[in-house]
Amino acid sequence: MTLLRTALLTSMGALALAACGDSKTDPAKEQAAIAKVAAPAGKSWSQTVTVTPEGGYAMGNPEAPIKVIEFASLTCSHCADFSNTSHEELKRDFVDTGRVSFEIRNYVRDPIDITAAAIIQCAPKERYFALMENAMAAQAEIFANAQGNQAGYEAAMGLPPAQRFPALAKAIKLDTFFQSRGMTAEQINSCLGNVANLEKLEKGVNAANEAYPIPGTPAFIINGQLAEGIGTWPVLRDRLKTLGAR
Repeated sequence: MTLLRTALLTSMGALALAACGDSKTDPAKEQAAIAKVAAPAGKSWSQTVTVTPEGGYAMGNPEAPIKVIEFASLTCSHCADFSNTSHEELKRDFVDTGRVSFEIRNYVRDPIDITAAAIIQCAPKERYFALMENAMAAQAEIFANAQGNQAGYEAAMGLPPAQRFPALAKAIKLDTFFQSRGMTAEQINSCLGNVANLEKLEKGVNAANEAYPIPGTPAFIINGQLAEGIGTWPVLRDRLKTLGAR
């Protein structure tokens, strides 16, 4: 069953494509410190954002010796905790040094998640990380809005896909949330009315499941390998230092 079809049938619960949590610690051997790499003139590495072939959004030095990918769900509390505790230090001490590039790939698990992720991906790429951080920080507010209009939520879920997601955004106030952060109502409705934008996110989840054994979210890939036991910023920060980003 596809995510879009499942999103029609599910109500407020997650799709359970992956759990929201982490696992045991997996220590790494300490490596030599890596030299800093200067950013292009007039720009920091954390302001350098590219869309990857896999549909993720990467910030930082494209040639960074340490490449981190996070599979993140906007409705996962552990992902929100990671975002809220990591973003300033991650950018300042790791990405802006040129030693680490950081990519997020949206791992959507439920209708709220896919709706918010689609809107964010329809914004200019330079806004991606800020909007992700904003949505993670407001996760409790977004859940409260959804719970506060159960009837509107269910009504939206009964519509055909091209109408469902614009209606869902309106029912749970995601439209006004992102409008207050620079997007227009027309941009949001056009984005969510294009089912291909939702299908792209669905395909990203399927590709992730084929490429890696995603144990839960957040999940981290470091230099192509699944990093077991990393689900919080302090643990990832220590791993990056161990790998030479210090």
